[in-house]
Formats: sequence, C-alpha cells, structure tokens
Amino acid sequence: MASEKPQDLVVTCTAPVNIAVIKYWGKRDEALILPINSSLSVTLHQDQLKTITTAAISKDFTEDRIWLNGREEDVGQPRLQACLREIRRLARKRRSTGDGDALPLSLSYKVHVASENNFPTAAGLASSAAGYACLAYTLARVYGVEGDLSEVARRGSGSACRSLYGGFVEWQMGEQADGKDSIAQQIAPEWHWPQLRVLILVVSAEKKQMGSTVGMQTSVETSTLLKFRAESIVPERMKEMTHCIQERDFQAFAQLTMKDSNQFHATCLDTFPPISYLNDTSRRIIQLVHCFNTHHGQTKVAYTFDAGPNAVIFTLDDTVAEFVAAVRHSFPPATNGDKFLKGLPVTPVLLSDELKAALAMEPSPGGVQYIIATQVGPGPQVLDSSNAHLLGPDGLPQQDP
Repeated sequence: MASEKPQDLVVTCTAPVNIAVIKYWGKRDEALILPINSSLSVTLHQDQLKTITTAAISKDFTEDRIWLNGREEDVGQPRLQACLREIRRLARKRRSTGDGDALPLSLSYKVHVASENNFPTAAGLASSAAGYACLAYTLARVYGVEGDLSEVARRGSGSACRSLYGGFVEWQMGEQADGKDSIAQQIAPEWHWPQLRVLILVVSAEKKQMGSTVGMQTSVETSTLLKFRAESIVPERMKEMTHCIQERDFQAFAQLTMKDSNQFHATCLDTFPPISYLNDTSRRIIQLVHCFNTHHGQTKVAYTFDAGPNAVIFTLDDTVAEFVAAVRHSFPPATNGDKFLKGLPVTPVLLSDELKAALAMEPSPGGVQYIIATQVGPGPQVLDSSNAHLLGPDGLPQQDP
C-alpha cells in the first residue's frame, strides 16, 4: 500500500503478546539468541494487548530512524540492527535469485519505523516479544521478504519468534550452531479452545532488580537446577503440554502451567546471587489460586509468572466472574474501582461466604492495580487503512490532532 510517491512504501502491522506456559530461560548462544530449552506459549488477543508498527522506506530518508511510544530511540541498538540487517539480507537474497533483474533501488533506501503498544510497557508485559515480532513482520512486508521470520524476530528478543503465530506456539530450541532450526511453530490455532480465558493481574510495577538478559546469563553460569531442568525436565513437559492443549484438558494444562512457573522461579532462586522476580503480592496471588482450587475440589484456575511480579491467570469462561470477584475481595481496588477491570466484559458476581472463608486472607488493598481480561488470539495482521499509519507523509510520527 503506497503513499503519494510510487517509489516509496509504507506498511502498518500489529502483533500480539505471548505468555509462555513452558518457560524459556537461558541461552546457549548470546549473539544468535539460541535457547537452552524449547518453550511453549499462548498468544493473547490483540483487542486487549498488541504492538502496532509502521515502517516506511523512501529515497528521501537520509538515515534509519525509530520511534517507540512517541520517543525517538537509538537506531544503533545491537538487537535492532540485527533485525534490520537480517531483513535486508533476506530481501537481497530473494531478489538476486529472482529473474536476474537488477536489485531494486528500494533495497538501498533508509527506513523509518514507529511503534506503539496499546498496553503499559512499565507493567512488564512481554512488550519486547510483541515489539520485535511486529518489527520483523512489518519490515518483511516493506522489503518484500516472504517465508518464516522466526530467525529475524528471535534476533531481537528470543520469545518474539513465538508472537509470529496465533493460538498455541512452540519454539523449538533446535540443535544447529547457526540457529536455522531454532524456529517457532503453531501447534493449535486460536479458535482451538474457545472456552479458555486469560486474566492479567497487574501488580504495582516497581522496576525489576535485574533485567531478563542479565538474569538469564547469571542463571546459565551458576544454576545447576537450570541445567537439569533444560536437559531432563522440559523435553517431557513440552510433549505433555502439547497433549493437554490438543485434548483441551484444562486440569492437566493448569497444573503443568503452575508447576513450570514455580520451577522457573526456583531456578532464579538457585542462581547465585539469587534472583527474585516475585513480590509479596505475587505470593499472595499464588496462595489465592490454591485456596480457590481447594475450595472447589478441582483445578479451576492456574497462574504463571514471567520475570516480574505480574500474574497471568488461565481459567475457563464459566469461572472468570467468580475468580475476578475473589481477586476484588482479596485485593480491594484502591481508588479505581470502576477501572479495575479492563478488556473483555465480566459480569459482577457475589462471593459465597464459604469461599470468602476458604480464601482465609487478610485483604491487601491496592495490591493488584488492575486486571486485563482477554483470550487466545491470532498472529500478526496487516492494517489496510492508511488512517492506521503512525508515520505521516513526511516520514515523521503523526501528531495527535
């Protein structure tokens, strides 16, 4: 979809956030971002959480530039450069193996990129995965690159390769040194399990004591539990989790999701010096989930935590309302009662006195800032409307009217 000048091109795409239920932690190759174990994730719906990216190329641009959430960033960041280089290499390769035509001029054009999230990045919600998946997907459309983009997205952020697909996705660790077989693949589409729901409990977002990249390096160097997990536990769990999803077996899926989250955080504690991404509210949410399940005599909700304090809760549509009420009871909204729940609508219900008693917790006001209710969703999309572009005809970010 071209702008006014036919030789210039502008494309806008969106990409989703994904949440790993079998965790990735640790790389065997830092430069290529190759993981020490395979992982498996659920793609969240873009109506609630997405990155939107516009990329434009023009003979008039004098340098590559990028804006994130309205602020210009350093385009020289190594991971950003790795994605750009890889896309341009693939574009040249594709054109040179074509009909022997001369390489189009557009391959030498500079690119401007603007990217925004429709969710708060400070909340620590896998924004780099959605961001780099969206970058790879959008650049590929601008430069005419086709085929699997796992490698491009992975060079930006490991888990970004999983955001290239909707539904349920596995990232195969691969074995080759060059990473050609370290790719993402969909194991079930977004419509496979329509009853599945996801609640993101955003906990007061303090800055993490240690970022994921440094945390992973330290864990790989010092945690014997991490090595044991990668070699002896994850391969079997990948098979088991795939089976749970294919069979839509919620109880088995939920239990395995919680166990894997717990084990990931155990490897962080086994790291030396230890890393703790969970805070007191995170631990109270874990307690809440187990009390809720015990009260019902079956596993009706599951938690998983990435490298941060926010909880991601999986449940089925018939349990959402009661669990949201349980969260409201245990973490009464501080001041934003009406804005406490975002995303999919949830009908308010009253908690039974029996469940209140079973939760056996002193309420912790304001512990959970808000909840985002969402579901499983599709992979990246191209937006056809020129109104969606984040860059104006001059190649600079559009100003809000």
